[in-house]
Amino acid sequence: MDKKRVYTFGNGQAEGKADMKNLLGGKGANLAEMNLIGVPVPPGFTITTEVCTEYNEMGQEKVVALLKGEVESAIARVEELMSSKFGDIENPLLVSVRSGARASMPGMMDTILNLGLNDEVVEGLTRKTGNARFAWDSYRRFIQMYGDVVMGVAAAKGEHNPFEVEIDKLKEAKHIKQDTEFTVEDLQVLVENFKKVVKTKTGKDFPTCPWEQLWGAICAVFDSWMTERAVLYRQLNQIPEEWGTAVNVQSMVYGN
Repeated sequence: MDKKRVYTFGNGQAEGKADMKNLLGGKGANLAEMNLIGVPVPPGFTITTEVCTEYNEMGQEKVVALLKGEVESAIARVEELMSSKFGDIENPLLVSVRSGARASMPGMMDTILNLGLNDEVVEGLTRKTGNARFAWDSYRRFIQMYGDVVMGVAAAKGEHNPFEVEIDKLKEAKHIKQDTEFTVEDLQVLVENFKKVVKTKTGKDFPTCPWEQLWGAICAVFDSWMTERAVLYRQLNQIPEEWGTAVNVQSMVYGN
């Protein structure tokens, strides 16, 4: 029997529990426990800390292949509980992706929200929530977050964040001061401009396939365990490298 790498939670049930912090990380163990004691928590799943160690030893390609089946069935379970479908245009399931080591650590990956959005799904989210501004604002924030965190769109030394530069340029052109003053059309312009920023800075198109987005984010969590800042923090605080970090994927919930 191959070892279990993905633990699901949701609807008052969880495959993990509080005392599995070493395997599920602090966040993952807490999410499991909250489900078991009846706290309403959006469903999701945790990829174990052991996978992080496998990732560093075996490399990305092998680990994605090992995880594929378990992650796909965990997403299917979340789809069932949320009555929505990942990548679906009419009734989209969107997820957040965050890291969660046993010990809280700075330098780890920032949370990514609204993963699963693309040009078609944003229209579905508009219909689902009845709020076009919310949908397009979520989309432009997602591209910015994913571009920064997963695709490495960073400001060159002494320069401003390229996404913020686009926001400021549009504010100036529209003579507005606050993000909240952007219209739906303005946000659509920002989405297009943000995609151009990604292409210019990375040479790659922003991924439109939700599954590609998800694997990119999962791998970025594991990569963040070995960033210079994280390695330094571990050395200073005697945190062993082999502890690794878990990955928590959780459904986003919207009030209609």
